[in-house]
Amino acid sequence: MNPIYMDYAATTPVDDRVAERMARFLTRDGDYGNPASRSHMLGWLAEEAVEEARNDVADLIGADSREIVWTSGATESNNLALKGVADNFAPEDCHIIVGATEHKAVLDPAHYLAGKGYGLTVVQPNEDGVISVEAVREAWQPNTRLVSVMAANNETGVLNPVAGIGALCAERDAWFHVDAAQAVGKIPVDVNDWQVTLLSISGHKFYGPKGVGALYKRRRSTLDLQAQIHGGGHERGMRSGTLATHQLVGIGDAARIVRDELAEEAERIGALRDRLWAGIEDLGDIQINGGGVPRTPGHLNVAFGGVDGEALMMALRTIAVSTGSACTSASVEPSYVLKAMGLSDQAAHGSLRFSLGRYTTENEVDTAIHSIREAVTALRKQASVAS
Repeated sequence: MNPIYMDYAATTPVDDRVAERMARFLTRDGDYGNPASRSHMLGWLAEEAVEEARNDVADLIGADSREIVWTSGATESNNLALKGVADNFAPEDCHIIVGATEHKAVLDPAHYLAGKGYGLTVVQPNEDGVISVEAVREAWQPNTRLVSVMAANNETGVLNPVAGIGALCAERDAWFHVDAAQAVGKIPVDVNDWQVTLLSISGHKFYGPKGVGALYKRRRSTLDLQAQIHGGGHERGMRSGTLATHQLVGIGDAARIVRDELAEEAERIGALRDRLWAGIEDLGDIQINGGGVPRTPGHLNVAFGGVDGEALMMALRTIAVSTGSACTSASVEPSYVLKAMGLSDQAAHGSLRFSLGRYTTENEVDTAIHSIREAVTALRKQASVAS
């Protein structure tokens, strides 16, 4: 029997409606042509499907379809954004600001560039995990060219004031990149309200397929984004490679479903998240990490006092949860996100991330509450006896 899935922040199952349409672009009796083949019907049909998907993704974030660059996912989008900006400058003439709680897909390329001589300031969050506008302002230098701050944190769901940071970047004539992998599909996203230059998207975070994403690149910006993958000049020269029609159809359909259902879905998921917390908060010595500020509807990152997170996760065998982001789950180090928020090693190690989504039910939440209560009580009792 499959476990109760409460790890939607790591990935989401492909919506059945999405998977059904994707299949039509894979096999011999479908539209399997290369979108770049302009000499026959199969290529035309594939290109039409790709451009329809581009429109759907653009509509979801308030963009023009010509501003969507297809990628393999948010990791590639983030790398293209940071390195594609940096390549316009000599290292000594480019300073970059990033948040300390960014995903490794932003932090690692940022540190890579720092190793090449580019200036880098890593801004620390407040105790709730928020990268404030003021903190970004204080980090500013005369040659600051790019600021990269995520919209929603992958571990806590905490929302950063990206509209305010975007306004600061516009005022000071710098480019602004937002990793929106955890925001798209969970909260309203509008590239114009946020005044972003670049924005990263990942299909598998909102019920589309893995291995596909997009980078929004503002057309009216003066930025000449430098390609990181060279080849056939696809995607207006910014990202070469044969387009995977079925995956792009998938991300496009997933985007259209989100656009139509986001408000109702977010309200339902938020209520389930609150139901889960209400069922465990009286355990004592327990807190929500980032609970004092706005978060995405499905995130609940909880620090359990007197309990090791790994031990608790093992005790909850029938529930799929995480001790942090999926990309760092093999690490025995405490979460760098929680540490940046000021949590002790012990508190960070005692934290679990529950993330709910489209297919979470009330019955699953109630079952999880019962299991969590039993496991925490048993583990605390064992720790008390051992001491």
